[in-house]
Amino acid sequence: MEIAKHMSICAINAKSLLFSQTDLSQKLSLCSKLCFAIGGAPKEVAASATAFFLQIYLLDVAQINAFQASMVLFIGKAWGAVNDPIVGFFITKSRWTKIGRLMPWMVGCTPFLVVSYIYLWFVPPFISGRFIWYLGFYCLYQTLITCFHVPYSALTMFLSTDQKERDSATAYRMTMEVLGTLVGAAIQGQIVASAHTLKHCSTHNTSASYLGNSTGAEIVKSLKEVYMIAAGVIGGVFVICTLVMFMGVKERDDPYASRTEKQIPFYKGFILVMRHGPYLTLTAAFLFITVAIQVGSDFFRQYFSDMTLDNTVNGVSAVISIPLWQWFLQRFGKKTAAFCGITWIMPFTLMLVFIPNVVVAYIVAVSSGLSVAASLLLPWSMLPDVVDDFRLANPDSKGHEAIFYSFYVFFTKFAAGISLGVSTLCLEFAGYDTGACKQPAPVVYTLKLLIGGAPVVFIVTGLMILLFYPISEDIRLRNKVCLEELR
Repeated sequence: MEIAKHMSICAINAKSLLFSQTDLSQKLSLCSKLCFAIGGAPKEVAASATAFFLQIYLLDVAQINAFQASMVLFIGKAWGAVNDPIVGFFITKSRWTKIGRLMPWMVGCTPFLVVSYIYLWFVPPFISGRFIWYLGFYCLYQTLITCFHVPYSALTMFLSTDQKERDSATAYRMTMEVLGTLVGAAIQGQIVASAHTLKHCSTHNTSASYLGNSTGAEIVKSLKEVYMIAAGVIGGVFVICTLVMFMGVKERDDPYASRTEKQIPFYKGFILVMRHGPYLTLTAAFLFITVAIQVGSDFFRQYFSDMTLDNTVNGVSAVISIPLWQWFLQRFGKKTAAFCGITWIMPFTLMLVFIPNVVVAYIVAVSSGLSVAASLLLPWSMLPDVVDDFRLANPDSKGHEAIFYSFYVFFTKFAAGISLGVSTLCLEFAGYDTGACKQPAPVVYTLKLLIGGAPVVFIVTGLMILLFYPISEDIRLRNKVCLEELR
């Protein structure tokens, strides 16, 4: 009855508070938003390098077979996904410190994360145990990146209680993360991509004039060295960005509950979260959408075009699009922005399959950047609204924000790992020739399905689920006012 009373009061006052200014105590400075955003960049720098190059590295430099490479990618992703709820559990048990409850996780795991990342790109002197080597270090890397990413994602809820300020910080974060993707591709691409082309696809004249008398073994040795250089540079970026975030971001102590409330046990909080309809709908919808865009984009960039240049075009398009979608969601609502942004990519992916040429490839790179921006910005902008809705429905719940973020990442990671692993196995069964410049016809046909047909099916499925997402702009505004009343 008390909650219903609050909600009725909120409904009356919502319109009157629509144009009210942000509470100055909850307003974030530009410096704080930038430092928060910079903290998320290194994760995307490393993710970009691994997404675009790790599969090629395992096949052509480490020289393990396609099945083993598929197992490394699948098991590593699955292991990382399993770690998300585990890390979320331990975060909910963490106590407040002088630097916050989430910040110690990010700062503490960074040195170990950098070391594991560098060893992931190291070729051991032995051959028979390389599969175990890369599987072990990839799983370790996934564990440590989870220890960084889950608290970083949940930190959004502890920057400010104002929805507008959180949305603005999320837009800065997404912009910086897309820039991080560009930086990762640029670092790895400029150092490594040309060496791959030189090793496998050089013409007879180029080989004679440029390679001289270099042997295949010498070229492979050179590739190993440049991969280690790229890993060291990216590790340095990780350390610098984490320090910037640590110096410039202030984590607020649980702004959603009074200090006198007794915390609900984790398992009860987990059950409440998993029963919250808006969270399940949002997670399921963007699970399909994220898998569609990731699978289509990865195989498009790796096999149908120049990796470095097309990734730059796509990334620049996404960076430019994020402010557009931020304006669009404020003007027309987040759900409408999601539908408009995600559906944009579908005709262009089909166009690439039926008209496979360079011009169409670059058109797809530009147009898909708009949808990539929407798929990045919208779920992370809508998730805090779901947490607010949950907080209003369960006013006695405290400290379970990490459950929302950890399980969202868990579901998307697990789905992406399965999809990429299955996709790589499809290439193996189709007859993928490791190191070849030209692949057999069944491989080309399989790639077209992975780039065009499969993503469209996943996107349509995700959008159909998103139709049932219940938090409209009116409900979001009502929740904002109700939370102010409860506080």
